[in-house]
Amino acid sequence: MNLQSTDFELFNLPLTFAQDRAAIDARWKELQREVHPDKFATHGAAAQRLSMQWSVRINEAYQRLKDPLKRAAYLCELHQAPIQAENNTAMPAAFLVQQMELREALEEASSEENLDEISLQANRISREQLSKVERLLDTERDYIQAAQAVRALMFIERFSQDIAAHYEALGQ
Repeated sequence: MNLQSTDFELFNLPLTFAQDRAAIDARWKELQREVHPDKFATHGAAAQRLSMQWSVRINEAYQRLKDPLKRAAYLCELHQAPIQAENNTAMPAAFLVQQMELREALEEASSEENLDEISLQANRISREQLSKVERLLDTERDYIQAAQAVRALMFIERFSQDIAAHYEALGQ
């Protein structure tokens, strides 16, 4: 193993968006067993430090690989198409209009039923966007367009957090 390996190399996974979550989880457990600091307790301070570095590296890779949004962003970055969400907020007009309409509906929502309907719409849009990301990354290998789709997914994820906050506000 090499600390400089990509997450996919480290986990011995194909360099694709579509992944088997159970395989990611199983490989994470296997890797953690191999490098767990307790295994190196009698090997001295240097071995324990290296073991800890590996454990941290494996956990970081696991966090990226298990989350579809993080995995997609990572794939884009590996293919020189960084997300740059802070600097690049350009979105297709239709997507922006859709998001504005959802935000207006959220602001006007006065019941749990209203929020349920908005949440269902947001989940549907998120699933559609994830499918688009998978197609762009794994089939078309269009990493620039995939990066834009990932930015849209980030937008939707923030909106879903806002929906959750509205649910909480209704419950108070």
